[in-house]
Amino acid sequence: MALHYNLAKVYEISANDADFAQQIVELFLQEVPAEIQHIKEGIKAKDFKKTYAAAHKIKPTLDLLGMDLAYDEVNLIMNWTKKEGKKKEIKENFKLLKAQIDLSSKEIKKNHNIK
Repeated sequence: MALHYNLAKVYEISANDADFAQQIVELFLQEVPAEIQHIKEGIKAKDFKKTYAAAHKIKPTLDLLGMDLAYDEVNLIMNWTKKEGKKKEIKENFKLLKAQIDLSSKEIKKNHNIK
């Protein structure tokens, strides 16, 4: 059973299409880690537009995969970019987001036999 993600929404919108679900998890593994890196770089450089764009890009995927904790952290990061906050205010949120993405990625790879 998946602990860090949930495919219920994926199956709901696809009429239980397992191939579609597989495509979604593969897309997650291809795109989300790269966007996490962009968020990290954006925070480090205080590039609020870059950070916002990367966070905004992954937000729907996190929602679709039932990754509620990561989704909440992305929202906090997006809000931080809007108010152009200090780096120290968002570092812990980014760490939590990255940890959730890493755990989910590992679990998805294991559950879907992806190397």
